[in-house]
Amino acid sequence: MKSPKELDNVQWHALTHAYGSAEDVPELIRALYQDDEEMAGEAIYELYGNIHHQGTVYPASAPAVPFLAHAVRHAPGKRDELLMLLAVLADHDPTDTESPHWPGSSVAAICAELCRVLPDLLPCLRDAERGVRRAALRVVAAVAELLPAELRASIVAQLDRLYATDPVPAVRADAVVVLARFCRETAALDSALPEVRLAAALLGAERSGPPYSTELVEVIAEDGAEPDPGDDDFPWSGTTTQEEQLTRLLTRDPDAGLAVAARWIAAGDLGSRGSWLAQQIAETWRDQEPQVLDLLVAALPQQEDAGALASRLRTIGHWIEHLPEPGADLRDTLNRYASADDETAEPALLALVRARDPRALKPVLRRPSAQLLEAAARHFPEAADQLIPVIRRELAAGATGNTGIALVGALEPLGAAACQAQRELVDCLKTGRAAIVAARQLGLNGIQTREITELLCNAAQSTDASLSAAAAVAHYRLTGNAGVALRAFEGLLSGRDQTHWYLSSLQPLGSAAAPLLPFIEPLLEAGYEWTRMAAAEAHHWITGSPDRAVPVLIELVGPTPVGLRALKALASTGQVPDELRPTLRSFFFSPLRLLNDSPLSGQGHPDEELRTLARTLLAADG
Repeated sequence: MKSPKELDNVQWHALTHAYGSAEDVPELIRALYQDDEEMAGEAIYELYGNIHHQGTVYPASAPAVPFLAHAVRHAPGKRDELLMLLAVLADHDPTDTESPHWPGSSVAAICAELCRVLPDLLPCLRDAERGVRRAALRVVAAVAELLPAELRASIVAQLDRLYATDPVPAVRADAVVVLARFCRETAALDSALPEVRLAAALLGAERSGPPYSTELVEVIAEDGAEPDPGDDDFPWSGTTTQEEQLTRLLTRDPDAGLAVAARWIAAGDLGSRGSWLAQQIAETWRDQEPQVLDLLVAALPQQEDAGALASRLRTIGHWIEHLPEPGADLRDTLNRYASADDETAEPALLALVRARDPRALKPVLRRPSAQLLEAAARHFPEAADQLIPVIRRELAAGATGNTGIALVGALEPLGAAACQAQRELVDCLKTGRAAIVAARQLGLNGIQTREITELLCNAAQSTDASLSAAAAVAHYRLTGNAGVALRAFEGLLSGRDQTHWYLSSLQPLGSAAAPLLPFIEPLLEAGYEWTRMAAAEAHHWITGSPDRAVPVLIELVGPTPVGLRALKALASTGQVPDELRPTLRSFFFSPLRLLNDSPLSGQGHPDEELRTLARTLLAADG
């Protein structure tokens, strides 16, 4: 260890951390010794931000270790937080120590320093404060496989004593985990303490992998129902918190995960951990929606407050569209929650709309929101005569931003009836409220007036590239004159970034966009994959020939957002090569979701799109 007196012996100005020169580190370390808890807390916060920044360590990190170790033993407080900082700094994957870069890496230097000072930190394993003992165990675990044999034997003896005698069950459970890092077996699965049994079950599941044994699942279900209130304060180096480790392990085995989630929900869904686990399984594995929704409905009465209840209802609304026919009990439950007078009403009503329950329509019309109207328009297009007056009223009231965008978007599924809102769309375009979607919808409506074409012509010259593209295409749809669109897209495709956004608008022009080919063809070899995809897609739309597009698209097909879009474009060419069939089969038959959902993915789940498209192409091809 090194005392603050030795800080000036280090050339901190020649070392770097996340924000450049490390010359501020000595001042932060000295602040730890002041009899000022707030100042010490701020110093630790700053150290987490510079010598350890979002999981990255730096040349200045290792030199700080002996000073931080000294502060643990001699500074007036914050010993548990300082120990956790040391553990986090030394975080590494043990397999990394075999890689060529390890000897010269910053994390290797940190671990070497921590191994040197660890003997001075071992008294913390006997500290009177439970938090200090728990944090000290994490420090030991961080470098367990790097310690010399003589020190390992001494530490294992101390860990054995903690496991056998510590008065705090959580400390005993931590000792089980650290002993496992030293390959020391225990009979912890048979312990009388649930915390210890749970730790042992997690270690067993980690070692065995899925499917987990009935014994392990039973222990996790029984002993894991109640969250550890101190878990977030003491994450395990390399495995984050126990809560996250539990979720990670259980989502690997959906049968075990759903069984555990059901038990936790029945036990009160404390901390929403059962319902959260069920959600993760639905997001990880295909075809689990019926079981997950049953669990989430069972969890509704267990939620601690309106916020947690609203969150569960939003999740139900997210997955309910994946059920071919939502059951009457589920829809009745949502209908009851939709009549509440708090923040739970809207997510319940939204879920009821997505369940295609006709009872949802009246409440939507009575207390509309943009999101509810958009969903209702998709699921009840036959109610256009009721929905459009409400949408028009909301637009006329001056809706802006995402609200305006959603309201205009609600018109698209209503087909020809959307023309009733022509006046409101024109006003949106004039005033710049949701102008991009308004321009697009005006083009779809097909009503040509001099005012509208002039507005679109002007908007096509906008400095807002997205508005320019939407207005130019809408102008072409209404007039059949490609001149405005060609001028707009020549500007959009000349030396701009994100050209794929504009290329993707070109489909309605078809062969009329042929003068743009000199701008598009070089983009078939662009470095950015989204640009190559959009260029190939546009080239096919314009020329009608798949020859240039297909090789580009085949290369991009994969279980990624751009890969899904490339597959859609490839399907439109009518050419799906035989060599793509194994890939399509993997997309269709995978039990795991290959694509995650995201707020940018639009309606539906991208993984379902991938599977459905793969099935369609396999059927068409064979």
